This record gives sequence, structure tokens and C-alpha cells, in this order.
Amino acid sequence: MTTTTKSSRFQDKVVIVTGAAQGIGRGVAFAAAEEGATVVLCDRSELVHEAAAEISARGAPCLPVIADLETYAGASLLMQAALETYGRIDVLVNNVGGTIWAKPYEHYEEAQIEAEVRRSLFPTLWCCRAVLPAMIEQQRGAIVNVSSIATRSIYRVPYAASKGGVNALTASLAFEHAQDHIRVNAVATGGTEAPPRKVPRNADKQSDQEAGWYQGIVDQTIASSLMHRYGTIGEQVRAILFLASDEASYITGTVLPVGGGDQG
Repeated sequence: MTTTTKSSRFQDKVVIVTGAAQGIGRGVAFAAAEEGATVVLCDRSELVHEAAAEISARGAPCLPVIADLETYAGASLLMQAALETYGRIDVLVNNVGGTIWAKPYEHYEEAQIEAEVRRSLFPTLWCCRAVLPAMIEQQRGAIVNVSSIATRSIYRVPYAASKGGVNALTASLAFEHAQDHIRVNAVATGGTEAPPRKVPRNADKQSDQEAGWYQGIVDQTIASSLMHRYGTIGEQVRAILFLASDEASYITGTVLPVGGGDQG
């Protein structure tokens, strides 16, 4: 007879998860709480309160924060709320991002390119900047940035460029702050099956042409994976929490592809 022991990798640790209302971020927040974390869930959607209520109902301490992380003010508000409530920040998971439009680059408008970069690069830049003073003072911390294998893909060049920036940020920040005992890693997520978003990234109705371009992304993602499938939220969550945990204590500056063999 075998028994399973509940993991407590994040016992007595304060873990911030951004984009925590839906999808991978929500999965990370719930899994971290299950492993003993005090979780700070951040999103700009009111849905973050529902996620926090579910975690609280399971007996885990948590704090929902609504903030626009596309601004430094929003990132600063998040870190301040965590510090005022719990006094420390041990882990930051930067999960905000996602393709807004899917189309060949020559069809992107100037404003759309800027919006993609604001969505998928700036929240990570701002949150890393905002959390650093606390982690430096503690002389300890772990940052996990959610990147993407879409740095090599079709029909989402601005998003790919943003995630390439996340990868560069991860490597450089790890180099700069290893002396402060701060580890910085990234998970490059592959295509991931998820429930329909309650708050869509793009509320505009897709044209037939746009639907065809998006299907092109799906087809290319599956073809590029050695396993020829999309992953699950759980498969992404487990990789993220591994890098966030002390099990990865000798890993920093690394981008881990989780895309069924697609290296991105």
C-alpha cells in the first residue's frame, strides 16, 4: 500500500501570481496554495475576487489585488499591497500576456503592434522592476516569467518579439541579481488547452480570414511539437512551480520550453 504526502514546497512563502483570474495564472495560484503558499492573486478583472474566494474557502490565506500591470503604477501598487499585508515577497510569477490579434505582420496596424507589446512585455518588465527592492532587501527571491515558444511562430510577430524580450530580460536580470540570491527563470509555454476565456483578449468578432489565420497558428503549433498536441494547464503549472521552488535552487537565467519538444 502506498500513501501520498501533500507537498509543502511553498509553506510560509508569499507567492504573487499575475494574470491569476483565468487560465495558467489561475492554475498556478491554486496549486501554490495547495502546497502551502500565501498567495497574492493579481488581475485587472474582477474575476480575481472569485478565484481568491475559492482559495480562501479551502482554508488557504490569499489576497486579491486588482491592478493594471501594463503600467508601472499598477505593478508598484501590487507589490505595495503584498508587502503591507504580509511583509515579504518570496516568489513572483509573471503570467500576464497573450496574443491579441493573429495575422501576418504586414496586416498589423501601428496601434495594434504597440498594444501587443504593452500586453506581453511591459507587465513583466514593470513587475520585475517593482519587486526588486523588496527581494534585494531580503537577499532572497525567485521570479518566474511566463514566456512562449511563439518566439518562432507565424501570424503573431509583435507577440513573438515581446516574448523574446521576456527571455532577454530573464537572462540579464538573473545575471545581474544572482549576487542578491534572486533566481530568475522563465517557462516558454507551448500551445495549451484551456477553458474559453471569460474575458477575451480581443472582443471583436473574427472575420473568416482572421479565423483562418488563427487556425494556421494552431496547425503550426501542433506540427512543431514533437508530441503533436497541445499541453494542459497542469503541465505548464508544474513546470512554473518547479522553477519557483527551492527544488530549482541551482537554476537561474534559464528559459525552459514546455511545448512537447518544440524549443521555440
